Amino acid sequence: MFKKTLTLAVAATTLAIAAPALAQDTGATIGFIGGFTGPIESLTPPIFAGAQLVVNQINEQGGILGGELKLISADGACDATAAAAAADKLINTDNVTGIVGALCTGETIGAFNGSGLSGNVVFISPASSAPALTTLEDNDLVYRTTPSDALQGVKMADLLLAKGIKDIAITYVNNDYGKGFADALSAAYTAGGGTVAANLAHEEGKADYRAELGNLVASQNLVILAYANASGNTILRQAVESGNFTTFVGGDGMVGDDLLAGIDPSAVEGLIATRAGAPTGEAVDIYNAFTADGFTANATYAPQAYDAAFLLALAIEKNGSAEREGLSDALRDVASAPGEKILPGEWKKAVELIKAGTDIDYEGAGGALDFDEAGDVDGIIVELAVEGGAFVEKGQIQ
Repeated sequence: MFKKTLTLAVAATTLAIAAPALAQDTGATIGFIGGFTGPIESLTPPIFAGAQLVVNQINEQGGILGGELKLISADGACDATAAAAAADKLINTDNVTGIVGALCTGETIGAFNGSGLSGNVVFISPASSAPALTTLEDNDLVYRTTPSDALQGVKMADLLLAKGIKDIAITYVNNDYGKGFADALSAAYTAGGGTVAANLAHEEGKADYRAELGNLVASQNLVILAYANASGNTILRQAVESGNFTTFVGGDGMVGDDLLAGIDPSAVEGLIATRAGAPTGEAVDIYNAFTADGFTANATYAPQAYDAAFLLALAIEKNGSAEREGLSDALRDVASAPGEKILPGEWKKAVELIKAGTDIDYEGAGGALDFDEAGDVDGIIVELAVEGGAFVEKGQIQ
């Protein structure tokens, strides 16, 4: 759905008590860019809570670089221009070391191109899933902890075909996320023998999409690739009112409580959705047991945000300073084999191993995080369905 970004701040200087000279504080600051306003505002707070939990855990276990880890958030509004301004503040005023974010793909690209590249800042996005991120010219600075929509599109196609859905109409929000997802879905669905009766973009922010829906009635199976509390909700509500569609399908951007606002739950019972998931195993079990104010372990992209923040902090500790130089190499080092496994929450153990010169390999809430050359990770996609007015996860799509 979205794309990668991440930032950490340099430590400030303070006057040591009863000392005649200034001393450099230890610790580090990282940034978070996400759409706290705009089309994903209902999805962003739980994602941010995943990153904040990491900061709390690290500080409870002795901190980073011998001092406190701080997290500064900024609103990217799921918009490239707003994200560029947010990144400029975090990078050039707050002097963060690296950034978790952004979330929407265009938001991540705008933030990185605005100040990230020139500032030599590592970005780790927990949610930017558009294929466009793979080919971004980034000097090995942009990573993501969620799989690309190149995978999600294929898995959605597989799921629909397995359910016997032989034709679909697609409407997608006209941005990197929507187009990339729609292209991947259309190609895989057609290759699998399905028929894409229509595949049309729509613009965000309109009050009326009835004309667009009128161009999609060649199939009764409507796929909406948009955002839950923006065009996704409006299109779904007006599609239900039209009576022209019997099956509704959405991508990860649609998985939010706001999607069903103003819609009779019985009218969308069984709505199909997909999003990034996590494998079974000890790392996932540990993560799912975490509790904190505002934190929901299985919220959309919360596990990926936790992993992004934990990896960024590990890379800073491995790099030995809050400087940006060398952080990308350190990130690849702590995220990949060989090395002793570090699981969610095992910050103190990781620091002790790093200080002892022992290689580590973080295995996260979203699974293994071995970045490829482009900064992408493999992953799994899960199916969800609306049951009784709420999204219920049904399992991994094989």
